Amino acid sequence: MLTDTTDIIIRSNSNLKGSLVTNPFPGMNPYLEAPALWPDVHNRLIVSIADDLAPALRPRYYVAIEERTYLVEPEDAAFVGRADAAVVTRSAQPASVSVPLQESVGVAVEVELPDLVREAYLEVRAAADGRVVTVIEALSPANKRPGEGRALYLRKRLAVLGSLSHLVEIDLLRAGEPMPVRGWTGVSDYRILISRSTHRPRALLIPFSIRQPIPRFAVPLDADATEPEIDLGALLHAIYERAAFDLRIDYRRDPEPPLTGDDAAWADQLLRRCGLRQDN
Repeated sequence: MLTDTTDIIIRSNSNLKGSLVTNPFPGMNPYLEAPALWPDVHNRLIVSIADDLAPALRPRYYVAIEERTYLVEPEDAAFVGRADAAVVTRSAQPASVSVPLQESVGVAVEVELPDLVREAYLEVRAAADGRVVTVIEALSPANKRPGEGRALYLRKRLAVLGSLSHLVEIDLLRAGEPMPVRGWTGVSDYRILISRSTHRPRALLIPFSIRQPIPRFAVPLDADATEPEIDLGALLHAIYERAAFDLRIDYRRDPEPPLTGDDAAWADQLLRRCGLRQDN
């Protein structure tokens, strides 16, 4: 059974006269997880969250976009796509510059070079003194697989968890190893972790599946502050339309990574009802 939310999306798509712009999924769209698309999704999501929060945080707080950088091996750069993170390209040597080689002693070869990756995240800061009140992270593929990206993120995560800052961690990627937590051994497609500094080591984990709308959640602030809500679902639907992802996704193919079992059958039914897939 498709949800009422899905039915609304289907009716919306069917009224667009061939110009499909609405995200056909009720929550997270698994096609947005593809390495070729995710960097764009990640960057737009970070900016959208910042822009959405800014008016509600004034005048006591402001939100800043920060970034960290690290080197990844060539095969990892291909996995994360063009940086969710931007992969910084190197200037090519001028054609007139050559390196003399003695063919009698050796042969010309090429060596693999690491790529510099940049990842954006958000900090909610107190306007009065610049104190970091809350860190908001949206995980990237490199954070969820072995390597420098995960190691660097885990160090940063541990530092935040050992500080007086709150942490909001958004995981909208099915692939890779989820971030470690204790007290829950379940499996979910996606999850949101909210760790309030005043409640540690206890934290709130919000797991949800591909079939569900993305849950709304409050951004933790100081105890006497009004906490604004983030509606990730609405932000992602808006990003989908503004970025014209409907023109960049081939729904006739499986998403990357592919869905399996009942979820694959559910998605196939949904896409057919939306007119995005047809019987062969």
